[in-house]
Amino acid sequence: MKSEVIDNSQIRKEIKIEIDGETVRRTYDEISSRYAKAVNVPGFRPGHAPVSVIKTRYKDDIRSEVLRELVPDSITAAIEEHKLEVIGEPDVHLENSEGLKMNGSEPISLHVHVEVMPDIALGAYKELEVERRVRPVTDELVDEAIEHLRQNSASLEAVEDRGAEVGDTVTVDLLGTFFDSPDAEPIKVDDVDIELGGGKVQQEFSDNLLGVKADEEKSFTVAYPEDFSSTGLAGKTVDYIAKVLAVRRLALPDIDDEFVKSLDTEGVTNVDELRARVRSDFEERHGLDADNLVRADLIKQMVDAHELEVPMAFIQHQTGQLVDNFARELAGRGIDPRGQDESFWRMVGAQMQPQAEQDVRGMLLIERIAEEEKIEVSDDEVAAEIERLAEATGQSVEQVRATLTKNEGERSIANRLRSRKALDLVVENARVTEGEWREPEPPAAAEESAAEPEAKSIDQTADEEENATSAEATSSTT
Repeated sequence: MKSEVIDNSQIRKEIKIEIDGETVRRTYDEISSRYAKAVNVPGFRPGHAPVSVIKTRYKDDIRSEVLRELVPDSITAAIEEHKLEVIGEPDVHLENSEGLKMNGSEPISLHVHVEVMPDIALGAYKELEVERRVRPVTDELVDEAIEHLRQNSASLEAVEDRGAEVGDTVTVDLLGTFFDSPDAEPIKVDDVDIELGGGKVQQEFSDNLLGVKADEEKSFTVAYPEDFSSTGLAGKTVDYIAKVLAVRRLALPDIDDEFVKSLDTEGVTNVDELRARVRSDFEERHGLDADNLVRADLIKQMVDAHELEVPMAFIQHQTGQLVDNFARELAGRGIDPRGQDESFWRMVGAQMQPQAEQDVRGMLLIERIAEEEKIEVSDDEVAAEIERLAEATGQSVEQVRATLTKNEGERSIANRLRSRKALDLVVENARVTEGEWREPEPPAAAEESAAEPEAKSIDQTADEEENATSAEATSSTT
């Protein structure tokens, strides 16, 4: 076998391979002999048909087996010979396999396109200049946080002296029938809480339940929009009968020492101490955010300073990770990702790809720095990270370790820790100055949609039918 490598670019190589005629002929004859012993040919005793007849009768099958036997091994041998670190699957092109249809006497020529790891010539990664900007903690921010605690501590009190008003919560048993499909299985949901005028409720519910009292019954129709989050209800019209079980209003506690004590926060017993604790928590969080922005800024500086071609296999993988993250965000906002069509996800992927490419560039540079600095990760460090993961997920160390072992995750943890240490080294060697806070600019909208993709950057990604079922209706009818 002869092979040579042609450099098409920094990461794209073409391997030209020729499998010599003697090897092809020998393999062709061996496979033909195996066929002769294994197949039955009319007019001959089983296993006694002449090889020449076998080669004619089964020429296409024999040709395919010869290629399956010779081509992968020759590609592997060529990759090893030229010490190529190949990423993804090779793209194989046969040039003259037609000769195999005759007698297998001709050499096989092929060329293979592969992507390889880039050879990164490191530029400057020490003494980089960066500003650390910490968002200030204002009184307004503290007030908003305490108001949020107050809202979370609110309770619902029964309303008996009037009908339901905007802002009240009406609890109902719902029975719904599809207007266009009266024979379809009805929607039956009990104990549904509906906040009148709330942003999560279809307007028809608020309009028709205003003024109701407990034990009343109300009939009304809801026309769901085509883009409704539940695919079983989208575009449908449903006739509802609502039996009112209760009408309640939100009762907010006063912000006083009794409210503070009800929060049961260690070391906090009055309003002043609560404000101080909230401010301290914000300061700590904003400090961590500032550190993350420093890391992101340093990575961007290094990426911008290095001409680096990135393997498409890596970009596609990272794009998939970002799309998965976005799908989880949609689900967290109550939008079923499965309700979006294929064109939507293609659009999401296209919008994510530039960020994915930047992420991969940063990852490769950090890995190269770790290699340059000979950074290692000890077994004790991996064990400590597993303990941290166990604590964060509420699992035992043994459970986490078993899952990681099954998915080859311990190696992934070691790689992540190694990259973290390399980035810490870059930060430690940077010239960091304290700068004035400025609000980050909002990203330009590439395209308006019902749910716009928001890509997470490299430092952020290191860590949802015709008949609506009752379960679906419980969470999505309103």
